[in-house]
Amino acid sequence: MLRISEFSKLSHLTIKALRFYEKEGLLEPASVDEWNNYRFYETSQLEIAAKIKSYRQLGLSIEEIKAVFSGTDLKGILQEKRRSFMEEKHLIESRLSIINSILEDKEMKYQVTEKVIPEKIVFTAETVLKTYSDIMQWIPSVGQECLELNPGMKCPDQSYGFCECLDGEHKETDIHIRYSEEVTAFGKENDNIRFKTLPEAKVISIYHKGSYASIGEAYAFLMKYAEQNGYRQSGFSRECYIDGIWNKESEEDWLTEIQLPVE
Repeated sequence: MLRISEFSKLSHLTIKALRFYEKEGLLEPASVDEWNNYRFYETSQLEIAAKIKSYRQLGLSIEEIKAVFSGTDLKGILQEKRRSFMEEKHLIESRLSIINSILEDKEMKYQVTEKVIPEKIVFTAETVLKTYSDIMQWIPSVGQECLELNPGMKCPDQSYGFCECLDGEHKETDIHIRYSEEVTAFGKENDNIRFKTLPEAKVISIYHKGSYASIGEAYAFLMKYAEQNGYRQSGFSRECYIDGIWNKESEEDWLTEIQLPVE
């Protein structure tokens, strides 16, 4: 029989850790002296101690180790742990990439964020615009058409709306545009206004400040970032117009969020 201090040396676990694992029911002493409360372990328990130490180094929680000791398939737990670590690795690499970019450029024009857009109900409309600048007149007219078709239709307090260019290439004229805006419920449709459920989407996002004429720089930056960080585009890019001609006099103050759906 080994005293707790001796068992600690052989197992490479601190006495504090051994007392913790005893409390959690993972590694209880073989016997406890009823007079002095000394704890004694058997050499055969060193194997259990080694497994606990190994599982903890792999990042398993106490509850997960308990589950393994109770007969749960270790491979299943490790597969889930691997998935979790891969997500964490991707997040860390993404943050490191942003940090490196900031360190390399004293004034970084764009900073990328990753977020999940929850599932939403939206109304949509499509059109072909003569020029890109016509979009700021078209969007309000679409909203008014939807409201006339559905009196009392409401949008959430922080409504989500965006435009997508549906052409397979960049075009200066005759641009195929789709606009989507979040609403609280499905409504009446016509040949132009349609309602649908927009599924949850993971996006990487940047904010472009300034004229739409220079927005190509933002797209170039975002696409390069996606490629360098292993993202795969999973849908049309989305433009969310935050500030524009309707509330800012100077083009320098226009603010557009560009979202790229990714996997």
